Amino acid sequence: MARLREFDTEAAVQAAMTTFRRHGYEGTSIQDLVDATGVGRGSLYAAFGSKDGLYLAAVDRYREQYARPLIELLHGGAAAREVIREVLVATVDEIVGDGERLACLIVAAAMERVADDPETARRVRTTTQSLEDALTEIIAAGQAAGELAAERDPRDLARFIVTTLQGLRVMGAISPDRRSLMAAAEVAVGALG
Repeated sequence: MARLREFDTEAAVQAAMTTFRRHGYEGTSIQDLVDATGVGRGSLYAAFGSKDGLYLAAVDRYREQYARPLIELLHGGAAAREVIREVLVATVDEIVGDGERLACLIVAAAMERVADDPETARRVRTTTQSLEDALTEIIAAGQAAGELAAERDPRDLARFIVTTLQGLRVMGAISPDRRSLMAAAEVAVGALG
């Protein structure tokens, strides 16, 4: 007879996500995950297969909590410049409000795991591509409506905004100074034409 899982998987993934954001993949030991989740080593392995399995579950959770809401906001029907500025400001507010300076798990995964782990690479690519696609659509719509200048390719502008969003996260980890992060965000909004 199979044993029932005796812990809250969702809570364990959430705790693991925070631990990976705090220490990175390499800096997080199995014991760190046991301590953070309150779940025994054997139970973690039974549920997730490995540290890699738990990491991928944490990346998926991060995508659901942070990437999906940004993409949904972009599809919300607001004017292009307004919604892109709102996304940039929300990112700055999140960075400045994070007293622990937790890493963006997508940026951290790109730097630490993408070169060696095809599954992490796929998740990072899918996440950034979805964001780029949503931005491309709203920028193209803004250009068609005459709200944004049409002299630049919408895809190129979308890539620039994605790069800005990720750059804000990196710079915010170094120094979460709202004024300087907002200055960079405003330059990005201005680049939309």
